[in-house]
Amino acid sequence: MKEKIILVSNDDSVYAPGIRALVEAVQPFGKVVVVAPAEPQSAMSSALTIRTPLRLKEVSVFNDLENVTAYACYGTPVDCVKLALDKVLDEKPDLCVSGINHGSNSSVNVIYSGTIAAAMEAAMSGIPSIGFSHLSFDHKADLTAAKAIVQTIIKKIDTQGMPPCHLLNVNVPDGPLTKIKGLKICRQAQANWVEAFEERTDPIGRKYYWLMGEFVNHDNAADTDEYALENNYVSVCPIQFDLTAHKDKKWLEDTWDLTV
Repeated sequence: MKEKIILVSNDDSVYAPGIRALVEAVQPFGKVVVVAPAEPQSAMSSALTIRTPLRLKEVSVFNDLENVTAYACYGTPVDCVKLALDKVLDEKPDLCVSGINHGSNSSVNVIYSGTIAAAMEAAMSGIPSIGFSHLSFDHKADLTAAKAIVQTIIKKIDTQGMPPCHLLNVNVPDGPLTKIKGLKICRQAQANWVEAFEERTDPIGRKYYWLMGEFVNHDNAADTDEYALENNYVSVCPIQFDLTAHKDKKWLEDTWDLTV
């Protein structure tokens, strides 16, 4: 039986505790190849590097684990996946996992997330892909429960399949596994960030601006990812890279006079 090849990436860097937890979780399932940013790349979404050279360096950060090869990419999360598929791997991987992200990628956060963008890039090539996030920004947070959820979901994919979208966004509540009530299949909550730039002054008197913001959830329905997480469920949200608003497309076709 052919050994499963698992591509691992993230946006917090190849040295982040979250990716170490993810690699440890997926290691029993096959050969693991890590291609992740050399430096943190949070909120890069699907950005590409097009004006500077991209470089890859094999790193020893996972040398204590069997059947794991790792590379640091001096680029974005999407750069990592593109280079992995074109230059690092000899064949298409069976699965791509991204994370474990330090902090939520629920609701509108999925738009900004480099973690999800890495998984989405692989899904665009027809590779079953999952972005995993944990609801704590603390890099010292206990990821034991998140690792267990990663393994649970991979086992479900192996035995029960993956939806045609090839892409899942999974968020795990902070806390022990005993407090997690189960998995909940969700849609994205309708929410947004209310943002403001705080004006500051550097030590030599020059102004600069620091992004501040408050996350506002406008959607309290029980089928959303925010509801699931607030009630100690793991949110599992199938997402897609087709950004067409299909209901609005139908509305335009029915409402607009399309003559010019």
